[in-house]
Amino acid sequence: MNNTLLIIIAVIAVVLLLVGGLNQALQFLLYVGIILLVIALILFIVRMLSGRRGV
Repeated sequence: MNNTLLIIIAVIAVVLLLVGGLNQALQFLLYVGIILLVIALILFIVRMLSGRRGV
């Protein structure tokens, strides 16, 4: 469950970063994408440090 959620957040972040980078009118999507990417990275690091292995 956590792996799926992490992958979904990362994909959404990358898509928002691309859309925000291509269209200056939608620049706020760039910030949303960066925030989601940071959240995904933090969740990934916490999961790796905790040593739990998901299915």
